[in-house]
Amino acid sequence: MNLLSESSKDLINNESNQCVSCGLCLPHCPTYRLLKSEADSPRGRINLMSGFVNGRIPLNARLIQHMDRCLTCRACEVACPNNVAYGNLIDSMRALIADQPKSVELPQKPFVLTLLKRQLLTQPVRLDRLRGLFHFVQKKGWLRWIKKSSYLGNNKLLRFVAQLPLIKFPQAGLTGEKHGKNNSWKETYPAISKKRGEVGLFLGCVARLTDVATLNSCIYVLNHLGYTVHVPSDQMCCGAIYQHDGAIKDAAALSRQNKSAFARYDIDAIISTATGCGAQLLQSRVANDRTGVADISQFLIANGGWDDVSLAALPEKILVHEPCSQRNVLREQVYPYQLVGLIPGVQVVSLPGNDQCCGAAGTYFLDQPDIANMLLNDKILALKVSGARFLVTSNIGCAMHFSNRMCEEGMRIEVLHPVALLARQMGLEL
Repeated sequence: MNLLSESSKDLINNESNQCVSCGLCLPHCPTYRLLKSEADSPRGRINLMSGFVNGRIPLNARLIQHMDRCLTCRACEVACPNNVAYGNLIDSMRALIADQPKSVELPQKPFVLTLLKRQLLTQPVRLDRLRGLFHFVQKKGWLRWIKKSSYLGNNKLLRFVAQLPLIKFPQAGLTGEKHGKNNSWKETYPAISKKRGEVGLFLGCVARLTDVATLNSCIYVLNHLGYTVHVPSDQMCCGAIYQHDGAIKDAAALSRQNKSAFARYDIDAIISTATGCGAQLLQSRVANDRTGVADISQFLIANGGWDDVSLAALPEKILVHEPCSQRNVLREQVYPYQLVGLIPGVQVVSLPGNDQCCGAAGTYFLDQPDIANMLLNDKILALKVSGARFLVTSNIGCAMHFSNRMCEEGMRIEVLHPVALLARQMGLEL
């Protein structure tokens, strides 16, 4: 047994002892509410983890299934009176599972996840190179043909790709003018108005392909508020997908690379536009003690300077979805409401069921599609009866999960990041 496994075992033993099995977490756990299985609850999983590390329960496909079904939404942590660090527990258990000898047969992960982890996430420049290809295929309408095909449309990977949002390109200019089809961001975007500070922008991995509009919006808004934005070209994936899949060493390596990338700049904060990434960056301590990591909504509310900014009115109901990473980990769900509320004329409303995970959960909606879709059902129903034309969410995985289902059902509700809506009302053409 290596040092990593011993450390994971010690953490599970120590942390599981803090759980008194009170059951207060049960009604907050999405999989328990859905499946009504004690083994698919935080309390049940903790007992299974403890049983495994102490030799009372063997490692088998059934045990692994209960661990895989956990969304790592961490709603249980908010409800726990004993402050059990469940997120650390499930990550450590998955690390133990991943560290099993090759003689132990483990369930195979979906091909799309293997492709993402091995070929794309550790080399995000490859995602940049795919941007032009995806844009071309989308413009030709070939992806719509794939969706309609009775044969190709049943392939999970092709169906997922066919429902990606329209691929856009990184901003080249400083004021949001037409910027052409650039495959990479500039290293630095100087402040437009009176300079108030300097920040670094974390691009993420999948977001740099599927959520360019949000990243461009972030640069645009920050520049107009007086912030110079630095975009290190050698930054990597935040590592959350690896961390939650048990590949702790890989996650740590990505964190070290990101820390090195941003350390070159004298910046006030590292800005994240995806709350899942932001939570991972904080946990892995990518920023130094002076710099810190900030979600874009929280940073803009805390450091705004909105008196000098003109925002076009938008007399619409705006539904706000609260990602689990924002609500249960960062505990910063109030800021998107405040940010969208800056727009004149808006009616900002919470999406019903925000206390429950939507089912996206990183790559969960690819790994456990049946459960993920069942968790999304109530939220889609709430959207249908809301009469709203806009849904804002601060996490790209959640946005894609919502958008995919809406696309399948022909719903005409626009899903976008709060900062993208704000930038649009400031004059940026998304």
